[in-house]
Amino acid sequence: MSAPRDVQVKPNTASSLAGLPISEPQFASSARRSASGIRLFPEFRILLVVAVFWLAMWIYNPAFLSAATINTVLLYLFGYAIMACGMTVLLVSGGFDLSVGSVSALAAMVAAVLMKEPSIHLAWPLAVVAGLAIGAGTGLFNGLIIAKIGINPFITTLGTMLLARGLTYIISGGVGRSGFEAPFCWLGQGRVAGVQMPIIVSLAWVAMMDVLLRKHRFFRQNYYIGSNERAAWLSGIAVSRVKLFNYALSGTLSALAGLLFTARLDSAIPNAGEGDELKVITAVIVGGASLSGGKGTVIGAFLGCLLLATIRPAISFLNIGDHWEKAVVGGILLAAVMLDRLGRRR
Repeated sequence: MSAPRDVQVKPNTASSLAGLPISEPQFASSARRSASGIRLFPEFRILLVVAVFWLAMWIYNPAFLSAATINTVLLYLFGYAIMACGMTVLLVSGGFDLSVGSVSALAAMVAAVLMKEPSIHLAWPLAVVAGLAIGAGTGLFNGLIIAKIGINPFITTLGTMLLARGLTYIISGGVGRSGFEAPFCWLGQGRVAGVQMPIIVSLAWVAMMDVLLRKHRFFRQNYYIGSNERAAWLSGIAVSRVKLFNYALSGTLSALAGLLFTARLDSAIPNAGEGDELKVITAVIVGGASLSGGKGTVIGAFLGCLLLATIRPAISFLNIGDHWEKAVVGGILLAAVMLDRLGRRR
């Protein structure tokens, strides 16, 4: 069908189609659209916040940007970053997990008892596998209750959080374990090219999970499930299977974080990881994920972890009480949730 007679092809449009330089009005319009896209990208927003925060602290005290401070921040956030990989997948799919901190402590304590109990004295690689299996099994337990029985994720994982914490104290007898074998401790204290192993492991997981969630067909299904679960099911997506995998993944990564933390400190304690779940959820939401599902990226969650990890050394440099950390994290969580809610209303 021919085009209407009153439609004319503009010269600059014809030039652009011919491969010639775009005219100035078009270039300005393109630049405005690009700038708008950057402003709407959560990763750029949180990266800008982190950069401004670090710049302000550097102006206050140039020592804040020292290699020692950066290394401290990365060591502080590695566990949160690993757990945030699984939490991001869950939030994107409309899920939730309050048990990550308790599961990390339980998995680490099981591995520690297996290694240190005289009557067992299991080799450290087998103890690590057992710890990871505990995490995967706990996550799968969460997934079965949520996906198959239909219990709310908040209630389910809250119960699992209390159960896992109680089992940690029961198994340990309320007493910590320390003095592990050197190869196991190397996982948390060793260095490769001058970088400590926990930092390498966390960055590797963040990079891999970000690519998978963006590009891999199986992981991309989480965005459809989080946006409209029934529509995803009607379109042929195995929603229950994806949910089971997501919770098992979250549990496994929580266990990995707990094991690396134990190896770094050469110590496993029953109250390890208390409150970690709230920090991880806060970091993921600050990084652009939504409690309503269908939104979020792993790199955004990592930047959220970076922002939260910066708070502790900043408080130290500002010479104010450590109790301010919880207040600041709570304020950031409330602000992030309110901004997400306002954005969805728009």
